Amino acid sequence: MKKIALISFIFFFALNTFGQKAKQLDSIQFYLRRSLDSLLENTPNELNIIVLKKILKDIAPKTEEKPSEGWKKLGKFSLFFNQSAFNYDWQGGGTSNIAGNTTMHYEFNYKRKNLTWDTKILADYGLSFLKGESFSRKTNDRIEFNSRLGQRIKQSFWNYSLFINFRSQFAKGYRFSKDPDTDRTIRTEETHFFSPAFIQIGPGLLWKKNDNHHINIAPVTSRMIFVNDQFTTSSDYNDGDYFGVDSGEKSRFEFGGSLSAYTKFNIIKNITMEHILNLYTNYIENPYNVDIDYTLNINLIVNKYISGNFVFQAIYDDNATSGFQIREVIGLGLNYKF
Repeated sequence: MKKIALISFIFFFALNTFGQKAKQLDSIQFYLRRSLDSLLENTPNELNIIVLKKILKDIAPKTEEKPSEGWKKLGKFSLFFNQSAFNYDWQGGGTSNIAGNTTMHYEFNYKRKNLTWDTKILADYGLSFLKGESFSRKTNDRIEFNSRLGQRIKQSFWNYSLFINFRSQFAKGYRFSKDPDTDRTIRTEETHFFSPAFIQIGPGLLWKKNDNHHINIAPVTSRMIFVNDQFTTSSDYNDGDYFGVDSGEKSRFEFGGSLSAYTKFNIIKNITMEHILNLYTNYIENPYNVDIDYTLNINLIVNKYISGNFVFQAIYDDNATSGFQIREVIGLGLNYKF
């Protein structure tokens, strides 16, 4: 009996305590609801609607946007100008000049389930005109075509891939020197369209997190170099050895491996940084002598039509020259997207 009485006492005590807590919660909810109603009555309806939309947006379930399938196309055309002028009495030194550079980038990409096909065309051309010279000088000249087919491996970032790359230039390129007798600048032709031209193709593995971060590894890559035989039959061009092509020949075949990497991210708002790295090694000849092509692009978006651009490029190819080739460009110009 004593045990039954003790249990009954504990049960009724707990029930009474719970009832008091419930009354306190009801009281708190009543005052909270009353305060909220008073707050809403004294707040403009427009502000209430904004707050309500924000709350609904925050509590709504997050859904990942799936990339759309089919074709996706994007083109960009840019035109940059630079001009400097000095009068006769200017004592600081300098040569009046005007320069212009135009770029056109166009890409068309296809996606279907686990299959992707990315293609990009790059074209750059620039000229500068110096006062007192009867000819212009190139500041930039490039034609490049890249196409890569990828098949995703299960549900990972890895893909089987097949790529092709073509690189050449639009116009003639010259080596400049001084005439010792007249002290005038003379030029000697060194390159022209399709001389040299590089074609690479090979299967491999592609790691692609998204369009802004990817690495392609192609351990089996074929490479062809095409030149005009006018450069390989003259002793003026490295004793006939021109971009690795033997004397009297028009082409050179190489078999090796390549790696290409690309990353792009925002530094701060309206400023993006882009890194492009291409490596190639020739298994047949000097496999430890790796060709390097690295480009850094920093883009400043002023508005829809005006942007600033900084480009730094470093190339090492011992078939062309014994040291690094360095290019640096700073410009402000006009953009048009299509």
